[in-house]
Amino acid sequence: MPEFFQFLVSGLTIGAVYALVALGFTLVYNASDVVNFAQGEFVMLGGMVTVFVHAAGVPLPLAALVAVIVSVVLGLSLYRLAIAPARGASAVSLIIITIGASILLRGAAQIVFDKQFHKLPAFSGDTPVQMLGAAVQPQSFWVIGGTAVMVLLLYVFLERTLLGKAVLATSANRFAARLVGINTTTIMALAFGGSAAIGGVAGILITPITLTSYDVGTLLALKGFAAAMLGGMGNPLGAVAGGLLLGLLEAFGAGYISSTYKDAFAFIVILAVLFAAPQGLFGRRTIERV
Repeated sequence: MPEFFQFLVSGLTIGAVYALVALGFTLVYNASDVVNFAQGEFVMLGGMVTVFVHAAGVPLPLAALVAVIVSVVLGLSLYRLAIAPARGASAVSLIIITIGASILLRGAAQIVFDKQFHKLPAFSGDTPVQMLGAAVQPQSFWVIGGTAVMVLLLYVFLERTLLGKAVLATSANRFAARLVGINTTTIMALAFGGSAAIGGVAGILITPITLTSYDVGTLLALKGFAAAMLGGMGNPLGAVAGGLLLGLLEAFGAGYISSTYKDAFAFIVILAVLFAAPQGLFGRRTIERV
């Protein structure tokens, strides 16, 4: 039982990070139909910027705020400088643009920061909490709780605010949204900025546990994409469920099968979903009349 609970908490912790990355994918995809493979780099930036700003003597909460602002600025820049000029390009071209942006951000981070691994101090200390015989790091509660707060804030924004309803309208039908006076260009920029902020927060929360470096974003992007596909691309709640399921699958697979294949589970999930249920577990089949 202690072993099972230990794997459960570990799976939920890393799954919460995958859920945030998948939410970033979903937000951008809904607003612009773009699959943003630079999403993982915003997670990297959240952790790296916080580490270096905090090392310069800035208090940790303020350093985290600076990291989120930097992520948002770069997310908006990605849209303005790369995605907006390519308006009307094919989906494949847009994906290639985001992959190029990911490479650029990773290379810039390598130059601006360094190639070493870095860690932030845990927000509530490093003393494990004993629960059901398992030792749980206090930072795990921050990760899971922070993810829950982000999901709640995103839900309130989309369902309770006028700007959020404009995002939903743009997601449902961009042409119809323009007809009723919604500035879809602004909405798409907002989606890129918001997804970057979500990624930055994920990086800040997870860095005290997993460390960070300039190249951690690539694998996180692939796993976040796998989580979004698993839950159903375009479905925010599906993205959260997919991230948690993928994290649990990794934790229990590594614990009961072999940790050697831990990173392979995300790719197995992508293949299984594409073959068995392309719309994901919570996605909806669509019918297009021609």
